Amino acid sequence: MAASSNSTEGNWHPSSVLAYDALPNRRDDFESTILDPKSIPETGTDFYDRSLTSRRYALVGMVCSTIVSCSCIIAGTVTLANHGVSGVTIMTSNNNNQQREMLALTLNLIVTVCTESIGFVHSISLRSALASESRLRFNTNLRLLTAARGWSNPNGVLLNGIMVVLLIMSYASSSLAVFFDLEVVGYTTFDSIGFAGLPVLLLGVALFLQVVIALLGLQAAKILTWSSSPFDVTAALVHHTQLTPVPLRCMRDVSDLDVDRGPAKPSDTQPSAWHAHPSIRKVIICLWGVVIACAGWAAFVMYIWDKSPNSRAFFPAVTSSPALKSSPALTPQSWSFFPGIQSSCIFHAIPGANVQSWILGFVYQAGIQGPLTLGLHCSELIANVTRDERQWRCATGRKGLRTATNPLKPVFTDLCCLVLFFAKPFLHWMFGLSFYMYPFAAKASVDYLWISMGIAQIWNLCIALFIFASFFTLVALRRPRGPQPATYGHLQTL
Repeated sequence: MAASSNSTEGNWHPSSVLAYDALPNRRDDFESTILDPKSIPETGTDFYDRSLTSRRYALVGMVCSTIVSCSCIIAGTVTLANHGVSGVTIMTSNNNNQQREMLALTLNLIVTVCTESIGFVHSISLRSALASESRLRFNTNLRLLTAARGWSNPNGVLLNGIMVVLLIMSYASSSLAVFFDLEVVGYTTFDSIGFAGLPVLLLGVALFLQVVIALLGLQAAKILTWSSSPFDVTAALVHHTQLTPVPLRCMRDVSDLDVDRGPAKPSDTQPSAWHAHPSIRKVIICLWGVVIACAGWAAFVMYIWDKSPNSRAFFPAVTSSPALKSSPALTPQSWSFFPGIQSSCIFHAIPGANVQSWILGFVYQAGIQGPLTLGLHCSELIANVTRDERQWRCATGRKGLRTATNPLKPVFTDLCCLVLFFAKPFLHWMFGLSFYMYPFAAKASVDYLWISMGIAQIWNLCIALFIFASFFTLVALRRPRGPQPATYGHLQTL
C-alpha cells in the first residue's frame, strides 16, 4: 500500500485516501481451491488478500497442538494404567528447585503456544460467524466473551463457555503436572522431579477438546479471509455485501456516532482506545480487579499466618521449629523470587491421592487461577485493537502499508503483542510459584496433596500484575495525534 508522496501525518487530507491503491488486485492461485473447500468462487479480480499463508500457519499450529495433546493423553494414560490415580513418572533424579521451575515454565510456554494457535483459528471462525449475522462491528473481538447466535453454534454461548473452562483447565493442569518426588528420612528432603499422571492426562484432554471446538467452528463458518488486517476484512465484507457503508461519516472517528450533521472538521488529536472502544474500559477494569484481588489474597494469607500458627511452614516442608512460631510473615531473609528454605508460607494438606482429592485440588487451583487466565485473555483485545490502529495510521505515511505480508510479522514486531505473548506463560508460572499444590510422592507414588501459598511469592505476583496492568492502561489511554480519524479496527469507520 503506497501513499501519495505529499500525504503525511501532519497535512493529511481526505482526498489523499484516493491517491493510492488501498487494496491491490490479487487472483487466487490453484492452491486456494485445493486447500479450502469453502473458498469463495472466483468473481473476476479480488481486491483483498485471503491470506492463504495465515491459513497454512494456523493449520500447522493446530496439528502441533493436536500432537501435544495426544502425547499428554498417552503419557497420562500409561502412567495411570501402571501406577493408578496416584501414579507419577520420574523425569530426573535431581533436587534442584530451579530445575523444577524451569520445567514448569517450559510447560507453561508450550501451553501458551498451543492455546494461542487454537485461539487464532477460533477467532477467525467467530469473526466470520458474526459477519454472516451482520453483527461484526470491530475487526478484533474477545473470542471467549463474544458469541454467535444459537446454542448449537460452535461459536455460540455454550461452546464458548466450555472453551473458557478448558482454557483455565489447561493452565491449571500445567501448574499441577510438575512436582517433586520425595523421600522421607527424618526431615523431608527432595529426591527427584517427575510428572503426575492425572494432571498430564487432563492437560491433554483440555487441549484436544479446544482443537475439536475450533475445528467445528471452522467447519460451520464461511471464511472470506484469514487475514488479521482490518483493511482486508473490511474489503472482504464490502465485496461480499456483508457490510454496507453508512453515508455522512466523512472525517468522523469511531467514537463519533452523530452522523446527522454530516461530515466533520478533522481534529488535531484523536480519542484513545479507552474512549473509542466500549469493551476496552471493561478490560482495563478487569485487569485492575485482578491486581486488587491478588493484593487481597496476599493480605489474607498474612492474616492466616498471624492468626493460625499451626498453618505455618517454611518451604519446602512443614516444621515445628521454634523460629517458625515466632517469625513474622515477611522478613528480608524470607522475601525471594523462588521459594527457598526460608520462604514463609501457609499450607493445607489433602490426605490421600484418590480421585476426590485430585478433584478438590483442581477446584482450588482453577478457582484461584481462573481470574488471572481470563484477565490475560481479555488483554488480547487491547493489544490487537491498538495494532489495528497503528496499521491504519501507517497506511497514510510516506511508505504506506503492505497488507500482504508474513502473518507472524505484525505480531512479533508489535510491542504490545510481544509483551502479552511472553507475559502469559511468565505470569502463570509466577502464579505457580505463589500457589503450589505439590503432589507429595515417595517411591513414585503420591501420598497426599500439599497446598502451599508463599507470602513473598504472592506479593511478587502482585507487583508483576501491577506493572502489566499499568502498561496496558497507558496503551489504552494514549491518544493518537494528527487529523486522521481514529478507527481502532471499526469496520464502518474504515
